Order: sequence, then structure tokens, then C-alpha cells
Amino acid sequence: MSDFLYPTSLEISNIRPTFANAKAYPLPQLLPVLQRFPEDVVANVEAETLSQLAQLPPMDLTGKRIAITVGSRGIFGQVEAIMALVSYLKQRGADPFIVPAMGSHGGATAEGQLAVLESLGITETSIGVPIHSSMDVVEIGSLDEDTPVCCDKNAFNSDGIVVCNRIKAHTAFAAEYESGLLKMMLIGLGKHFGTTAAHKLGFQRFHEVIPAAAKVMLEKAPVLFGLGIVENAYNGVAKIEAIPKQSIFKREKELLIYSKRIMGKMLVSDIDVLIIDSLGKDISGGGMDSNVTGRSAANLKRDYTPDISQIVIRDLTKATKGNAIGIGMANITTRRAAEKINLGITYTNALTARTPISTRVPLVAETDREAIEIACRMAVAEETESIRIVQIANTKEINRIWLSSAYLPEITGRDDLEIDGELERIKFDDVGNQIWPTRRE
Repeated sequence: MSDFLYPTSLEISNIRPTFANAKAYPLPQLLPVLQRFPEDVVANVEAETLSQLAQLPPMDLTGKRIAITVGSRGIFGQVEAIMALVSYLKQRGADPFIVPAMGSHGGATAEGQLAVLESLGITETSIGVPIHSSMDVVEIGSLDEDTPVCCDKNAFNSDGIVVCNRIKAHTAFAAEYESGLLKMMLIGLGKHFGTTAAHKLGFQRFHEVIPAAAKVMLEKAPVLFGLGIVENAYNGVAKIEAIPKQSIFKREKELLIYSKRIMGKMLVSDIDVLIIDSLGKDISGGGMDSNVTGRSAANLKRDYTPDISQIVIRDLTKATKGNAIGIGMANITTRRAAEKINLGITYTNALTARTPISTRVPLVAETDREAIEIACRMAVAEETESIRIVQIANTKEINRIWLSSAYLPEITGRDDLEIDGELERIKFDDVGNQIWPTRRE
């Protein structure tokens, strides 16, 4: 699929929705609110990583080439953890290197995956080790006659592999093992070829495919141990753990339960309009996390997500490099966001994951103001300032959100929601793009 030729970007002619020049919608005031979640935190990621690594069983690593997996997600603490891991390996005489452990990300090219790592702050200069990026794989087993289990060739030919990844709820399926070390073995080390084969089975079978493939990987590939990161809901690391090879299955299952208990989610009830400032692969594998929005390309339903009538995407993140997978789950976006879409990269990702619905371009509005006003008109039958609007930076940063005044009766007196400022009108510049709310760093 990566050999298909797609246009790289959208060419959008003048956009003027039918009611764009109608009387301005009476947008309500928004109120900054802090969502309170469990505050588990690792204060010093490098120190804790080294402490964890020191607890592993003794290994003779002298002179051995060790591959370290790094995926495409923007994981809190990942750079610090990888730097500590590299230091640990070098101190024991090893010769570590990094492999981009990604399926179709970066356009399913070696160069594109290097660029993804660079956008995450991981380069040969920053980490101090080589990065061997290749799409070549070795078939090391199979799940059935049509589904090979593959491993990145550079990693397979090394003397040892350290599997590193975040452990969290997936955006498209629910199981004992979702996003984590096991999935990194199947999807990340499987590269584009292995990932495409696995996704042909569909997300409905991932609950069995992921552990089955991981068993093959642990038997046939030189996996040494895992390094799992669990994020908290406050842009930090809640736990980091070095896991011996024989304990990966047991500990990942336990850490996923823990991750779901502390993860961020929307703590308010039904939403008429959700405004998301930016979408991107660095935010979530699905562009925006279905555990927050309740919208999944695989139709996954979570009982803890509110019903949302309309979702507005204002922009794409810089780090996503044009990959707009997930934008199909929104109702409205802006010209600014639409013109940043790289169709080749986006389609390659979606076709590999077999979720083309996630790439559908929603209604495109000229400006932020038009996008928000259109969403309001679509969400409720009559214009009203009592409309329930929520605004977030992205689905990863939801500890501070903005709520319309209609939510005041719901949030008053709650311990998990704290008002953090005054009600203010949404402000727009002369063009119609939002210049508020003001974000606290």
C-alpha cells in the first residue's frame, strides 16, 4: 500500500457555508475548570528508570548489539527513559542502537520514520546512539497460513531487543492486552508488512492476535526485557517499570488495569459541541483518543465517555507531519487544518489499519468562528447561550478544560472538578480565528 500514489495535500477552493454570513451565533461564555484525577507521579524519570533497570536479573551484555524500540507516540518521559536505558546498556559494555518500531507511520518509509522520531526529540545526537531505520523484516513465525509474525530485520539480527512502550487503553478495541509491550512486538517490530497482515484480521480479533504474536516473538526473537511507561492524566509519568522477559505477560495485564484507573477522561455529562484545538498521531494512535471522545473508527464503545453531538478540530499538530488519521471522527474542521493534511501519509496509515472511515474529511469551515458556529447550529435546534460547549487543547491534555456556563449547576460542589478562573467570552481576531482561551503553561 505504501507504493500507491496519492496527492500529498488537499486543494480547497473558497469556502463559504450557506449560513456563514448569517447573524452571529450567541456563543456562551467559557469557564476554565480543572479536572482532578489520581496524582501518581514519577518525579525523576531518569533516576527511576535506572533504579528499575538495576533490579533486573544479571545479564552479560559485554560487546553485544542491543536494539531499543521507539514508537511514533509522544509519550511523556520517553526521551529521559531512553537516555537512561542507553546509559545502563553502555555501562554494561553493550553497543545499543534504536529502531523505529512503527507499522505504517511516517508514510511507511525508512526516511519518514526517522522524521517521526526527530519530531519526538529522538535523534542520534540527542540520544547518543545510532538509529537504524529500515522497512525490512524477517518472518519468524505465523498465526495462520495468511498471517506471518514479522520482526524488524535490524532488531532480529541484534544480540538483544529491549521493547519499550507506553501501556494504556487502545482506541479501537478492549481486551486484557491493548496498547503496550505486546502490541509493540506485533505492530511496531512487525513494520509495515507485519502490521498490514495483522490488521487484515480486524480489531475484533486483536484480543487473541496480540498475545499469540507476542508469544512467537518471545520464543523466536532475542527479546531481553521490556520497559513499560504508564502516564498519569497530568502530562507526566505515573509509573515506569523494567520487566523481565518471563514476566511481561503478567505485568502488562496488571499495568493496563492500573493505567485505566488513573487515566484522564471527560468528567462532565453530555456535550453539544466539543472543540479540540489540535489532532495528531503524537497525541493518539487514532489522532484523538476515543477514550476521551467516545468515537472510534472501529465503533468501540466505552461506558465512561459522554455523548457528544458535534466535534470541531481547529488544527493539526506539527509533530503529526500531515497525518490526519482520526479527522473522520470529527464533524467540522477548519481550512487551516484541512490544508495541512498529507493524504499519502494519512491514507497509508488508515489502509494499513483498515480504518478508512477515520480519514474522511469533515465539513471544512473557513475560520474557527465559522466552524464553532456551524457546530452549534448543528447540535441544537434553536440558538441559545445555554448550549453545552467544552474546549480542550487535545485529547491528551485534559486536566484543564473550558466549559460553557450551562455546566455550572453540574460542577458546583464537586471534588473532581475545580473552577480555575472567570467566565469569559470566546474572542476571535479580525480574520475569525480564536485568540482565547488563554492557556496557563
